[in-house]
Amino acid sequence: MNAPAAPTPRRPGPRRTGRPSAARRLAAPLAALVAVALPTLYVAAVDPNAPGRYPVCPFLQATGWWCPGCGGLRCVHALTHGHLTEALHDNLLAVLALSAAALLWLRWTAAAATGRPVRAPAPTRRHAVLLIAAAAAFTVVRNLPTGASLAP
Repeated sequence: MNAPAAPTPRRPGPRRTGRPSAARRLAAPLAALVAVALPTLYVAAVDPNAPGRYPVCPFLQATGWWCPGCGGLRCVHALTHGHLTEALHDNLLAVLALSAAALLWLRWTAAAATGRPVRAPAPTRRHAVLLIAAAAAFTVVRNLPTGASLAP
C-alpha cells in the first residue's frame, strides 16, 4: 500500500486583517467620479448654447413650458467654465442638486478613505414627496411672468 502523501508546504502570504486596502475602498467612489466626469467633460467641450448640438427638450416641445431640467446642460457647461452666475440663471435647481450630490460624494469618499462604514442617507417617502413638490413648484414659478428670471 502507498503511504498518504505529505501535505505540500504553503508559503506564507500577506496577512489578511479582514479590512480592505485603501485602494479597494476608494474604487467605488473613484469609479462614480469617472462615470460623472466623462459626460461632464463632453458637455464642457460641446457648447449646448449652439443650436443643433443637443436634442430639444420633449416637455418644452410638447407644452411650451420649461421643465425642471431645462437649462441643465447649459448650467453644467457654465459650471465647468467657472461661470457660477450664468449657471444659476440657466438652472438654479440643477446647481442645488449638483451641490448636494458633490457633498454626498465627498462624504462617501472621506468615509471610504478612512475605513469608516459608509452610512448612506435613508430616503423616505416624505423626502420623495418633498423633492417632487420642489421640482413642480420650480417648474410652475419659472414659467410665470414673475419667475422669468429662473427661465434659461
